[in-house]
Amino acid sequence: MNARYDCFCKLSDLTEAQDSLSKARQHLHRFPELSFQEKSTAQWVAEQLEGWGYQVTRNVGGHGLVATLVNGEGKGIALRADMDALPIQEETQKPYASEHAGTMHACGHDGHTAMLLGAAQQLAKTKNFKGTVHLVFQPAEEAGKDSGAQQMIADGLFERFPCDAIFGIHNHPGVEVGTFMFGAGAFMSASDTCYIKVKGKGGHAARPHQTVDPVVIMGSLIMSLQTVVSRNIDPLQTSVVTIGTAHAGSVSNVIPDTANLSMSIRSFSPEVRERLEQRIKDLVTAQVASYGGEVEIIYERGYPVVINSVAETEFARQVAVELVGEDKVVSPFGPVTGSEDFAYYLQHKPGCFLRLGNGTDSALLHNPKYDFNDQNLSYGAAYWTRLVERFLDAA
Repeated sequence: MNARYDCFCKLSDLTEAQDSLSKARQHLHRFPELSFQEKSTAQWVAEQLEGWGYQVTRNVGGHGLVATLVNGEGKGIALRADMDALPIQEETQKPYASEHAGTMHACGHDGHTAMLLGAAQQLAKTKNFKGTVHLVFQPAEEAGKDSGAQQMIADGLFERFPCDAIFGIHNHPGVEVGTFMFGAGAFMSASDTCYIKVKGKGGHAARPHQTVDPVVIMGSLIMSLQTVVSRNIDPLQTSVVTIGTAHAGSVSNVIPDTANLSMSIRSFSPEVRERLEQRIKDLVTAQVASYGGEVEIIYERGYPVVINSVAETEFARQVAVELVGEDKVVSPFGPVTGSEDFAYYLQHKPGCFLRLGNGTDSALLHNPKYDFNDQNLSYGAAYWTRLVERFLDAA
């Protein structure tokens, strides 16, 4: 490694901060707030940042915050953390478990926020950079549509807080703590949702010949939709169609008038995204008609593909190698079939969204037993600090 790089942040520089970072993360975990409701979280985060000398702009795209630190003339960089929680009843039994019934940090946004706060404090203390740092604390990542990223951009994020690149981190269960994962190009999938309402003709269960049974139609659709990916999409193009809900009727001796399905659709290219939508609509319409029923289809486009720019991804990877060594960096990694509204930022600025292992024994994301691994806090804070120092190298 270049000896000049020895002046940049190391893991050991954040060792003493581990306890305070854990306390901050567990405070956030104890008081989770859902998308568009992050008022108290944003207030608490802003108070920490202002105490370290940041200029904090509140209410950017709702409850969003941008904390700015300037140290001379130079480039600008933005780092983003999300703050919202999920409507899940926590089952971790941790002493700092959620005190808000039916709401918990089941995706690690408490950890993402705490890591960025750790970097914020370190950067304010050392100021080992030349230029401008914008720390973006975003609400409503979990919204699915009209999300926090969209609202912050619409509120002039990049015009009001100019930057040359933007970076973000998400934790990744199943991979060893402190392991960084990178992928240039299409890294995380687009996410769309389809709602199907099958309209039949209800009647007595003993006289099915007098009805158009939407339950039978629904069952047929569930099986047929399994062929959308396997028989219509190139096997080398990753895509997913998952039926998440199926509802019909309320009693056993009545054939209902309607049945409802909903599904999640994931893809990594515009062409495949279009093909999936058209094939689902065509298949459902034709199959329902073949049974004598009618159908209502609502197809909603969600987050686009996260497309990491090549140069910024390589830069971010190199910073991780410097910090933790080649053996704890996985590249290329992915693609990941989860989705992220960070994609919208990357439509405006070059940058990189990366993953950080949450432990091989971690519960899955969006699981009631999930918890962010506090061992990652010093890794994330040190990584963000070094990334800024390298990007805004004062030498």
